[in-house]
Amino acid sequence: MENREQARDKTLITDPKKINAAHENVQLIEWEDFDNELARLWSLTSALKEANEKKQSLQEKLQSLIQVKNESLNKLNELEEMRERLEARKVVMANMSTHCKVATEDAKKQEEMLSTEVRSLLVAGTSLSEANRLLTEERGCVKLKNVQRKLRARQQYMISQVSLLYPVKILVGPAQEQELESYSSSSRLGNPSASKPVNQGSLTILGLNLTLLPFTKMSFFTDKKEVQRSATALGYVAHAVSLIASYLQVPLRYPLRLGGSRSYINDHASSIDPASSDLSLDTTLSANVKLAEFPLFLEGQDTTRAAYAVFLLNKDIEQLLNFIGVKSLGPRHVLANLKELLRSVQSSEYIDT
Repeated sequence: MENREQARDKTLITDPKKINAAHENVQLIEWEDFDNELARLWSLTSALKEANEKKQSLQEKLQSLIQVKNESLNKLNELEEMRERLEARKVVMANMSTHCKVATEDAKKQEEMLSTEVRSLLVAGTSLSEANRLLTEERGCVKLKNVQRKLRARQQYMISQVSLLYPVKILVGPAQEQELESYSSSSRLGNPSASKPVNQGSLTILGLNLTLLPFTKMSFFTDKKEVQRSATALGYVAHAVSLIASYLQVPLRYPLRLGGSRSYINDHASSIDPASSDLSLDTTLSANVKLAEFPLFLEGQDTTRAAYAVFLLNKDIEQLLNFIGVKSLGPRHVLANLKELLRSVQSSEYIDT
């Protein structure tokens, strides 16, 4: 510091204005006062030196304090972030605790339900064992056959009501119809003799003729009334098949969604994802199978989908025919197969089998 001041004092002043100002500020000192002024100047220099040293010391202390303050602020920020993370984890733990309590309660309820079902199964097993014991006896077999006959008689009566509700008749003349009693001979499985089926167009259900020609050749000139009558007839057939299946306690392979002349039939296989073919059967049926609906009417629909719906409906009728041990008359004979189904169930052979 002193070296800088001495160097500054020894600098040659060349500016005239500064030289004049320096001359004006020059103070003349008497020789007698020279010692006093010199002593005063020395004391002032010493005081200035001490002040500079104090300033430097204070500056260093202030710098260290500022650094400590910055570190303290950083620590406080980190501490605040840690508190926020701690609060967030507390919230997560509270939610997990709530879910755990709910899951525990559900597990307890399911355990209680399972215990109840196990007890029911034990009771049912006991009853089944007793029933098997009774059936092994001669009187038990007789009772079983009597119960089966009563059940079939009840089914026969209920399906006869369906036959009265939706009568399938053969069209003889332009305005005459008669019951098709001898329309088809017995066609039980194992008996290959069967009469040739009557033409599909000669059969009616509840007075309506089912014409399948529009389902294969739909054009602008197709009779709209004929299309509507076919849709109504298919609605009748779908309702009759649904009632018969419920009375026979047969789950249809292709479920029906009844809606009169706007009925639909569902197909499982059409919506199975091919990528899931490697999975197990249970997993495929539960997770990847979706019902695809096909319309049993033509208005506003694709003819291919409608024709496929009629095909699936006939498959349901064939399923019911196979259940009672009767052959189908073919894939294109919807009303003929329905008539054969009604005739076979109402025959005396159905009760005796």
